[in-house]
Amino acid sequence: LSAAAMPRVAVAQGAVGPARVVVVGGGFAGATCARALARSGLAVTLVEPNPTFTACPFSNAVVAGLRDIAQQRFGYDGIRRDGVTVAHRAASRIEAEARRVTLDDGTTLDYDRLVLAPGIDLRFDALPGYDAAAAETMPHAWKAGEQTLLLRRQLEAMEDGGVFVMAVPANPYRCPPGPYERVSLVAHYLKTRKPRSKILVLDAKDAFSKQRLFQAAWKELYPGLIEWVSQSEGGGVTEVDPATTTLVTDFGRHKAAVANVIPPQRAAAIAAAAGVADRSGWCPIDPVTFESRLQAGIHVIGDAAIAGGMPKSAFAGNAQAKACAAAVATLLRGETPAPPKLINTCYSLVGPDYGISVAGVYAPANGLLTDIEGAGGVSPAQAPPSFRSREAANAQAWFETVTAEVFG
Repeated sequence: LSAAAMPRVAVAQGAVGPARVVVVGGGFAGATCARALARSGLAVTLVEPNPTFTACPFSNAVVAGLRDIAQQRFGYDGIRRDGVTVAHRAASRIEAEARRVTLDDGTTLDYDRLVLAPGIDLRFDALPGYDAAAAETMPHAWKAGEQTLLLRRQLEAMEDGGVFVMAVPANPYRCPPGPYERVSLVAHYLKTRKPRSKILVLDAKDAFSKQRLFQAAWKELYPGLIEWVSQSEGGGVTEVDPATTTLVTDFGRHKAAVANVIPPQRAAAIAAAAGVADRSGWCPIDPVTFESRLQAGIHVIGDAAIAGGMPKSAFAGNAQAKACAAAVATLLRGETPAPPKLINTCYSLVGPDYGISVAGVYAPANGLLTDIEGAGGVSPAQAPPSFRSREAANAQAWFETVTAEVFG
């Protein structure tokens, strides 16, 4: 059922009035879920500390000077108009047994069901030398906003002939193809503005999303500009030195004019505080309802969840949010949710008019969200420029559509 078609939920657990759902996190997943739940007649509070959301999709274009960051920013007035109470505070404590959320100002919110969509935290304990202070010298730009602008300024200030070095973490992390899109768009910037410069990618993996498509495009568009070093070839970064913008691997030291360090990640801290994150740092869920396997009454969606074959992407978070909202409303009526079928499409820009994509369809199987074989696919390896241009336009159209749906 779509959110608009859901039967309204009038009573929950013997209480008078609409059931209460608290949603923590106002990104693509949380904001989508809050609106869908409110449209089904539930009393919904969205907890999000930031009054403005800055979107990660297309932020790589901001880094490369192709887009203004103002185009990435969205407010919450549209969500309020749907009847959602928006609390611009941080959730500081969750009591699963009492079904209560405490905010950082001491306010408490009781709930019948809780949805966590807190996104990621960067693991500043995972890479020696890289902490929050180091990020001001060697930006990650993996949370869109000031870090995005810092990396853009560093790129603009870099002398022609300088080396841009990126460190890419092992899986899992937010947006699997994101680092390689950034490499591509930075390459476009350097080719057009600083043609004597080079890019070195130090990767903690031996393979990556859409690899054949990216590398073919790099060869076509940016020959000789990008060097990718896999884990088995010594690409895994073991240490960084912010004072000298140096990245260290088992095979050598790499001095960067600009260093973009993307560290390992985990579910945001509130997930661990709520008891829904396991030893991996991520949150195991039931693939039908998105309810935590560790805490009853709490659902986890978006980047924080262990979603089986589904990647951590805005498209996936938006899809999971709708399925979760339907499941929560069904559970609050005392009924059994139907297994969902979810779609994800990840677009990547290799150049301003050169797009590629990967799509998948997912359904619950063996306790996980599993990729349905043969239901998805990637952009064709051989395609004319008109096709790549159309994919780039499709990416832009998707972004405009999804942000209008979620925040408009």
